[in-house]
Amino acid sequence: MFILGINAHHAGASACLIHDGRIVAAIEEERLNRQKYWAGFPTLACRWVLSRAGISAAELDHVAISRDPSRHFLKKVQFVLRHRPSLKVLLDRAGNAMEVRNPRGELAASLGCAAADLHAEVHNVEHHLAHMASAFYVSPYERAAVVSIDGMGDFCSTMWGDGTGSCLSSQGATLFPHSIGFLYTAVSQWLGFSGYGDEGKVMALAAFGQPRREAEIRKLITLERDGSFELNLDYFAVHTEGATMSWEDGMPVLGPLYSSRLTDLLGPVREPRTPMTQEQYDVAASLQVVVEDAVFRKLRAVHAATGLDRVCLAGGVALNSCINGKIPIETPFRQAWVQPAAGDAGTAMGACFYVWHHVLRRPRTEVLQSPALGPDFTSAQIAAALDAAGMPYRALDDDAMDAAVAARLADGAIVGWFQGRMEWGPRALGHRSILADPRRGDMKDTLNARVKHREGFRPFAPSILEEATGDWFEQSDPDPFMVKVYAARDEVKPRIPAALHVDGTGRLQTVSRTHSNRYWRLINAFGERTGVPILVNTSFNDNEPIVCTPQHAIDCFQRTHMDVLALGPYLVTRL
Repeated sequence: MFILGINAHHAGASACLIHDGRIVAAIEEERLNRQKYWAGFPTLACRWVLSRAGISAAELDHVAISRDPSRHFLKKVQFVLRHRPSLKVLLDRAGNAMEVRNPRGELAASLGCAAADLHAEVHNVEHHLAHMASAFYVSPYERAAVVSIDGMGDFCSTMWGDGTGSCLSSQGATLFPHSIGFLYTAVSQWLGFSGYGDEGKVMALAAFGQPRREAEIRKLITLERDGSFELNLDYFAVHTEGATMSWEDGMPVLGPLYSSRLTDLLGPVREPRTPMTQEQYDVAASLQVVVEDAVFRKLRAVHAATGLDRVCLAGGVALNSCINGKIPIETPFRQAWVQPAAGDAGTAMGACFYVWHHVLRRPRTEVLQSPALGPDFTSAQIAAALDAAGMPYRALDDDAMDAAVAARLADGAIVGWFQGRMEWGPRALGHRSILADPRRGDMKDTLNARVKHREGFRPFAPSILEEATGDWFEQSDPDPFMVKVYAARDEVKPRIPAALHVDGTGRLQTVSRTHSNRYWRLINAFGERTGVPILVNTSFNDNEPIVCTPQHAIDCFQRTHMDVLALGPYLVTRL
């Protein structure tokens, strides 16, 4: 049985295909059409996942879309009557709801077939149930608490419950306009980061400040001991004019979520690309402290309600890796699991598994242990792309490739590493990565100047052999998807300056010999040469979606100043 999951007309448009409860493929539309955070219909993604399975649209049994506009209808009516939002907001929401309520025609057109030939049953899965399903059903846990914390989806910002086997239960929810995600986004906008997805930059900023403005940030939200919360709506525009978003094909454009009261409280909005002040760093630090408090209160309450010691998380806030790394320290949960595409793209996978397990009551068989769910390419295809670009290269077996690349890395080279199937989720995890030596204090600046062209305050991440994690970091729980921040041990911090943030932490990826052998071998070769089983790992891109095809990788290599390109079995070096 084939089930196609779709996240459409929402940020991170994506598609996932499962066959008899096992993942065949998953990909975000942006990787194929090269437009970041694409929010239209995932036409190319749907076509690709079907082609990966070698099936036609007529062979689909179910289609699951990760939105259900009918949910919370009465609450929506009550909200409109009470707050009277602008006509533009109402029209935006109504138009978006119409597009996701019945995707059959749009899907048929995307797949090049008549709607009558699409025999699959179509399911609308509520946004946060899709998030929760994406977190639990592919986790290694038979039973766990499940929490989704997001900006907003289907009139809901937060949902929690528990999962046992094939059953997923929602025990409560927080509805529009109260949202931890909205709080984070509103203050991010005040800090001058108004682009979609910029919240991660503010998380990096927080390490440069102190929570001296915590009292002011706490005026924006009321936090209760039972984990409930409410925004102080005087400081927000989400319930009147705000939360307007352009959902036309392309990157979402989000209107200001804050009101003038916020600027009265915090001061003038920072102009983008102007120098940061210490006060702005302190606001970012204060925001992180308050949001951590909100999430930990919610998690403690969920633990008390479920009595379980494991939790699965999803939603945009679950990509706040500083929070994730502290869960075993700040809450009674002993283990936390976050899948690599915890944001909205991951709801395509969640919708699939919600139908397979919760609707069809099929037993669980899948544990997501590797993010390698995207396209891969044969040696012949890679060689053809290199030949077409007129690039000289030499073929190496795996051992020779590892030795050659490890030697160049140890000498200070920047390496583009393109191997196997592309990753699922926003992180490059050793399949489409740019790699460098973590021992070099100047490597962050070098990477930014020659390749990444990012803000200087943003850190780069360490990939470490899983078995060495406890020797270098204060926590040793595996994190193969780079969704947790751990503090480095004091004695090793001077040895890996390029892999750590200013506060001595790293958003690390633990690399398993079992589940990521190709990347493990390279890091191991570097470790044998240098005594440091760690590489700096950043995504293979330059202000664009992560590269997908050999041609994308070649283009990025040619327009930047990387030194080496390891493309499958072929090694390219600059003259």
